[in-house]
Amino acid sequence: MTSSGRRCVFFDRDGVVNRSPGEGYVLEPSAFHLNPGIAEALRVIHDQNALAVVVTSQKGVGKGLMTSGDLEKIHERMASLLKAEGAAFDAIYAHTGIGGNGDYPPKPDPGMIFAAAERFGIDLASSWIIGDADRDIQMGVAAGLGGTIRILGDKEVGVPAAHTLDGTAKIPNLLRLIL
Repeated sequence: MTSSGRRCVFFDRDGVVNRSPGEGYVLEPSAFHLNPGIAEALRVIHDQNALAVVVTSQKGVGKGLMTSGDLEKIHERMASLLKAEGAAFDAIYAHTGIGGNGDYPPKPDPGMIFAAAERFGIDLASSWIIGDADRDIQMGVAAGLGGTIRILGDKEVGVPAAHTLDGTAKIPNLLRLIL
């Protein structure tokens, strides 16, 4: 993309946007709980005329633990919780493991980021990714994003990020500095 494109902040979902389900999956809407600072972060991003896009791996669909419809209902809950706080994501891209044209390759493959960049005219070099796993950071690097932000949690750190935060509540202040 050219530098005339829009900036974007890409978000991993589980462990960043919502409380991590641990080793399992968020399988129903009632198990989805927003993390602190996410709605405020989205407002900061949109105030800067940037985009906010979720890039998430949801292999529970491909494993038969939930349906695509279940995943859609979980994302509807996410949207409803965010709307109540005056915030929203611009798009959601998910790897479900079911294959076909409606699926994207798994992280760290940057396919979800490239699909969003094509759809929205995103300037990758001035965009960021926020994740809690090495594969999120690797995905951002593979896509040529300008920056990476890691949220520390229960996952081991093997790949360094440009910024590391010990909680999602700190995301809005960092975004105010870098956007």
